Amino acid sequence: MLGYICKYAPVEIFESMGVEMKRIEPDVTNFNQAEIRMHPNICSFAKGVLEDVMSSDYEGVILTTCCDSIRRLYDVLREEYPGKFIYMLDTPRITKDAGISLYEQRIRAMIRSYEEFSGKTFDEEIFREYIKGKNEEQQIAVRAGALNIGILGARANKNIAEILKTKGANVAFDLTCTGLGRKAVYEEQDPMTGYVGGLLSQFPCMRMEQASNRDELIRRFADSVDGVIYHTVQFCDNYAYEYAWLKSWLKKPLLLLETDYTRQSYGQILTRIEAFLESLKPDVQRIQRQTKGENAMYVLGIDSGSTSTNAVIMDRDRKIKAFSVVRTGAKSGVSAQKALDEVLQRAGLARDDISWIVSTGYGRVSIEFADENVTEISCHGKGTHYFNPKIRTILDIGGQDSKAIHLNEKGEVKDFVMNDKCAAGTGRFLEMIARTLEVSLDELGAIALTSAEKIEITSMCSVFAESEVISLIANNKEKADIADGVCHAIANKAFGLLRRVGLEPDFMMTGGVAKNPGVVRAVEEKIGAKLYICEEPEIVGATGAALYALERISAK
Repeated sequence: MLGYICKYAPVEIFESMGVEMKRIEPDVTNFNQAEIRMHPNICSFAKGVLEDVMSSDYEGVILTTCCDSIRRLYDVLREEYPGKFIYMLDTPRITKDAGISLYEQRIRAMIRSYEEFSGKTFDEEIFREYIKGKNEEQQIAVRAGALNIGILGARANKNIAEILKTKGANVAFDLTCTGLGRKAVYEEQDPMTGYVGGLLSQFPCMRMEQASNRDELIRRFADSVDGVIYHTVQFCDNYAYEYAWLKSWLKKPLLLLETDYTRQSYGQILTRIEAFLESLKPDVQRIQRQTKGENAMYVLGIDSGSTSTNAVIMDRDRKIKAFSVVRTGAKSGVSAQKALDEVLQRAGLARDDISWIVSTGYGRVSIEFADENVTEISCHGKGTHYFNPKIRTILDIGGQDSKAIHLNEKGEVKDFVMNDKCAAGTGRFLEMIARTLEVSLDELGAIALTSAEKIEITSMCSVFAESEVISLIANNKEKADIADGVCHAIANKAFGLLRRVGLEPDFMMTGGVAKNPGVVRAVEEKIGAKLYICEEPEIVGATGAALYALERISAK
């Protein structure tokens, strides 16, 4: 079995020789072996391929000259597996006749190398008959009446398409390196030249020359769908630049997904894709009112976060009857039940009085008593609009992540970005700094307001920032000054998120960190505007979930 990674690989040639071909789709949990043999900043896809090859039984691997990371991968594989067929096929950047002729020469040289390696023989007539029976696979499939989503960008694993299908969306096209249907062209007089020409005439990747019309094709495809997901792989700069170009003109909703090609990225892309789909279909399908009690006209929203679980009961007139905020323990389901019991007691209601329950937050799928779940992105948008319809930009800093959300005048999510890959700049980060300074979390923000000296915290990594704070303490710096420096470091990180969605006033801050006056002041200084903060900023997501529940219940 030979592995390959690129759509320009001449797969059908080897198949006509009786070789099993497998496109390598890394599905790994870590890069332990790759990081021993490769630089940490090498593309995570290349590291994933190395991990896959080292754990599989390939006869060899065919690579193409798509980028420096793949060239480095080739060097490592050659060194690790001198007895295997490790081949780098130099794919030309030009797609016209000169490029076809050049690529045919290189493919024939590769065939000769494999014949010497394997003892097998390539037969032109067998290849002719084999390629004659091949049909071009469909490239685009827009479905009427469905939510049509296109996928663009760098090679993406199967998770993105599978999540979309599970959520009822139609993948109209997948123009990433790994998503395209293969194009096998047959020409009677010269089958090899026709086949090579077909390979080079596929939807062009980023390394192809501008004359290959990639930009024009993207415009044409993107106009045919309801929304576009643009995928990039960590440390793949070329596609990051293309995303910036695409965002500058594309009128369709656009979601950027950056993954590291590990299994752990599934949860991160799931939340983003779910929120993106929710933003594309804001109209909520109503259901018949659930009557569980004599006067069952109440709904409940519950937000299961990393540090707090928040519940809100709302009546049919959109008035909050009661709310509760409890600390999230080791099990989100147990914390959710505690929040439910507490909010029902405060409202003076029984469980049967609740008509519909919507859960949100990281633990939303673990709440068994919820009737449905909605992402925290959508719920924060709806909750924010409820508290202040003037808000257009939200900064939500929770226990373990940060979000910036852009709303339209109806309170619908138009764009969002998340930082959930690192705890820097979140509630957990502040808790750690407070412990280091030997003050309570409540005190940290208050003492920051008394600062007299400006101190800059240069590192936002939680571990390095703690070391920096310890060094400042050793240098007899005042706690208030250190606390203020930490607050401004968080504000700088938050400003980067806000810029990506657009700094449109009015602004609101939600989440537990919104209770920290030092961070609030620092963010306001950075954006040059006041932040609106509701009386209890931790219940904004739960309020949005309750509003979703209310919308799901049809009127009498």
